[in-house]
Amino acid sequence: MEQLIVQALEDGIALRQACLNLLPEPLMQASRLLVSCLQKGGKILVCGNGGSAADAQHFAGELVNRFEMNRRGLPAIALTHDASVITSIANDFSFDEVYARQIEALGNRGDVLLAISTSGNSNNVLKAAKQAARQGMDVVALTGRDGGQLGLLPGIVHLNIPHASTPRIQEMHITCLHVLCTLLDESMFGGRT
Repeated sequence: MEQLIVQALEDGIALRQACLNLLPEPLMQASRLLVSCLQKGGKILVCGNGGSAADAQHFAGELVNRFEMNRRGLPAIALTHDASVITSIANDFSFDEVYARQIEALGNRGDVLLAISTSGNSNNVLKAAKQAARQGMDVVALTGRDGGQLGLLPGIVHLNIPHASTPRIQEMHITCLHVLCTLLDESMFGGRT
């Protein structure tokens, strides 16, 4: 059992080391998009499935409430939490449409979709990204493995964690989301507490 613990920690450390060279530039690109969106009065929509749905809600909560500083709330909506909306769309259309339909209703040109999928192949997240692009929204994608179909979409900012383990990918996704929160706070509020 102790070896399993050590292995998980060592894998996480090795992945973070690998990401030191991979993530700074796309994180900066993503933060610039998010800051520009918010400064122009736009909002951030976030979606994902399973653990990625939890990450979507976590990120929206950090923006709407606060991260490490007291500041005004920032407009962000996790598309993952309204059971009535999600189940009605899944029932009347399909689960593949649960996010695209919400983007159709809530998304505006200039908003940003943050699409989270560890495989990059979640149909509902992929459809959401395509719908967002059709509506003139920018898309930031957090993926894992080889990025899947989501990572191949043109014009997105792609934060890819090139690892096969879903838990390790999710650990790095939450790190990326926290880094984005720090960059937003610093860019928009100058680190004021």
